[in-house]
Amino acid sequence: MNRCKWVNLNNPIYVKYHDEEWGVPSYDDKYLFEMLILESFQAGLSWECILNKRKAFYKAFDGFNYEIIAKYKDDKINELINNKEIVRNKRKILATINNAKVFINIKKEYKSFSNYIWSFTDNKIIYNNGLVTSNELSDTISNDLKKRGMSFVGTTIIYSYLQAVGVINDHEDICDYRKKD
Repeated sequence: MNRCKWVNLNNPIYVKYHDEEWGVPSYDDKYLFEMLILESFQAGLSWECILNKRKAFYKAFDGFNYEIIAKYKDDKINELINNKEIVRNKRKILATINNAKVFINIKKEYKSFSNYIWSFTDNKIIYNNGLVTSNELSDTISNDLKKRGMSFVGTTIIYSYLQAVGVINDHEDICDYRKKD
């Protein structure tokens, strides 16, 4: 099996993520929100670190239910800040709550967040070479999300997000998972 060179073959969680999720087109709003949360927490850290804490994030953030997260109050914020199993960054926690509210508004406007995110490519997968960390597409989406009130959605985070949810397929040419329609 040929995989992208960045995959840590000694970490089964990472291998499974690469093989079964990364670059696979997703249209499920719950998963799209989960990845948005995880990518925002990844800022300044390694993706492998976040992936290793994914189950703890799932539990701490009520199964990534954006409807519940949008209603978090001070007691829940304090609980998250004191949770040693996740990344305890208050700014990222507050951003997640705010981003859940914006996510819900986008869902209302577009009937689903999936419709919104895929509208930028006319529902097409973009095949790149994996050599960049941002592009015009991630710039455009990042700017739009910021205008709508989201934070921790810079162009690099959004590029990684687009890779994660399959809008951009950046599997390396040698990787068996680089498929084209």
